[in-house]
Amino acid sequence: MSNVHSPLLEPGRIGALELRNRIIMAPMGSNFAEADGRCGERIQAYYEARAKGGAALLTMGVVSIAYPSGTSSPYQVGISNDDYIPGLTEMARRAHKHGAKIAAQLQHAGKTAMCDLAEGRPVWVPSLPPKPSTSMMGALTKEELTSFASTIGRHKPQFRVLDKGDIEQLIEWYAAAAARAQAAGFDGIELHAGHTYLVAGFLSPYYNQRDDEYGGSLENRARLMVEMIRGVKARVGAGFPVWVRLDGEELRSKGGITLPDAVGAARLAVEAGAVAVSMSAYATFTTGVAFTEAPTVHEPGRLMDYATEVRKAVSVPVIAAGRISPQMAAEAIAAGRFDFVAMARKLLADPELPRKLVQGRARDVRPCNYCYVCISEIFLNSRIKCPVNAELGHEAEAGITPAAAQRHVLVIGGGPAGMEAARVAATRGHRVTLVERSERLGGALAFAALGYAGNAPLLDNLVHQVRELPIDVQLATAADAALVGRLKPDAVVVASGARRGTGGLAGAGLAHVWTCDELQRQITLEDAGGTARIGLPPADAAAGAAKTLGKRVVVIGGGMVGLELADYLLAHDRTVTVLEPTDKAGRELSIALRWRVMDAVEQRGSIQRSATVREITPTEVVWADAEGKEQRTGADSVLIAREATPDTGVAELLKDCGVPLHLAGDCRGVEQIEGAIRDGFRVGCEV
Repeated sequence: MSNVHSPLLEPGRIGALELRNRIIMAPMGSNFAEADGRCGERIQAYYEARAKGGAALLTMGVVSIAYPSGTSSPYQVGISNDDYIPGLTEMARRAHKHGAKIAAQLQHAGKTAMCDLAEGRPVWVPSLPPKPSTSMMGALTKEELTSFASTIGRHKPQFRVLDKGDIEQLIEWYAAAAARAQAAGFDGIELHAGHTYLVAGFLSPYYNQRDDEYGGSLENRARLMVEMIRGVKARVGAGFPVWVRLDGEELRSKGGITLPDAVGAARLAVEAGAVAVSMSAYATFTTGVAFTEAPTVHEPGRLMDYATEVRKAVSVPVIAAGRISPQMAAEAIAAGRFDFVAMARKLLADPELPRKLVQGRARDVRPCNYCYVCISEIFLNSRIKCPVNAELGHEAEAGITPAAAQRHVLVIGGGPAGMEAARVAATRGHRVTLVERSERLGGALAFAALGYAGNAPLLDNLVHQVRELPIDVQLATAADAALVGRLKPDAVVVASGARRGTGGLAGAGLAHVWTCDELQRQITLEDAGGTARIGLPPADAAAGAAKTLGKRVVVIGGGMVGLELADYLLAHDRTVTVLEPTDKAGRELSIALRWRVMDAVEQRGSIQRSATVREITPTEVVWADAEGKEQRTGADSVLIAREATPDTGVAELLKDCGVPLHLAGDCRGVEQIEGAIRDGFRVGCEV
């Protein structure tokens, strides 16, 4: 059978660079470098895993040309002097060992050089930037604000408007950095001219208010970029591939970069010697949700048209980015819309994505669930992590290794922790039995997929992998001492999840009041005692649950579950009010996803913070606001989405069974999908 992804898997070329397929690892900040900007074992193993997984080209993101000045986050890779060359050389060697090429994306962060702001250094800008106006900080907790990359209030911002001497220095820094990358064995250079960094600031009519030869017309605003390309080419030689990354548009910026600007800048870059153009976009952070419009785009394929329009205007390859699925990329490449696709979050979730596509194993690809945890960690000055891939950032560690001796492992619970533990244990060679009390695998993840659609592909993938492995899956099976006695396992993994109760609220027993557990049971098709029952498929059960709820819904609890359910119900034509007892809603959500979900709920519904619920009546919820004043909200249905607690019932029941017990997921400590996958992976490696 022909591979539907064939156009994506064909060899390609960027200048003199021959690539084995059309999949590029997009440039990303990872915070995996050492504290001095060097490439240590953590970041080398991270990139090597993506090379081994089959990506054609690794683009090392935001490599700082003036480190530590001009850096946008700590633990950023430096290339500002020759001391960085040994680590970069080893990086290139590891990429080449697996048949991949590697390029360095050179960057100066300009006005978003958060480390300069934090340390009190002058921030380099084309002209004094407009005063920012944003509401994005209001959703952050005090702890997050303390860690936030800009360290707001620590120093008064100082700006250095570049003069011609500074511009000459900047071009020299870029040229010298490119020469170091070349000396280290890198295969190409990408000049970052997007995402409001310094070069993008010159290109933008919104941020560039200069009245000299570097401001005004597009040709003038692009002059720095053109001189930079020429300066770099002069240093590394005409045959060494150099290309640029551009914004196709500056969203939420009146008078910002437009698509015609981007097309014109792309033409000028190619005339100056760029052998490719990589297209992205940027949205000014007037609100937090802007960040999920661009560059970390939420809408699939949202940025593809920028690449398509530039492709019509230039004779060199064009690289597209922005949540583009392999099938979308294959179809667009076949149609000539662009030439390569840059994948970021997808290759964090599964570094073996390209190799699996080549092998025709697309269903085995662990999908990104677009939870934004990875990028949110950058905001907090932390190393990135991925909730669906426990190995991210730990590639240098042992990982999944063959078991020294085969054992029989019993896994109790078919939620994400249980399925991941079963998958890893079976992959290591153990004989695995997975028991689940309901008729279907999924557990709380099926419920999470109701509130947030990005979780549905993850659920499908986990179920598929469990079914494909030699795992004995027993559904509608309760776990007790008799089961353990009958199966005689060598180890038991308990992944029984968490419980969400009523918290003793007055009126919680009324017929129109649901707890999250009751709603989940309808979706996962089990009764209150955990006994399976035959009913509708999960998708139909979820839709039925929504129809069961009245027109006016009050959600008690504005955490992750409450907000995602509110978003779901608003999309199903309900009027929703969320009552959150603290002053900050959505604490369990990653920062970027919190911005998005809260925006969606507040645009169509209502979030009442510092709300203390006093009573649920047959027609309304009685609550007190922050000042203690009584409020009443009409309700046809009430959902109680209060804090979950570990369900330790099974562990207590089996503690004297004579077999080693291992707890995984929410029954050990409630940490949502991220904790479940991480714990399941850990236990699967340990048993």
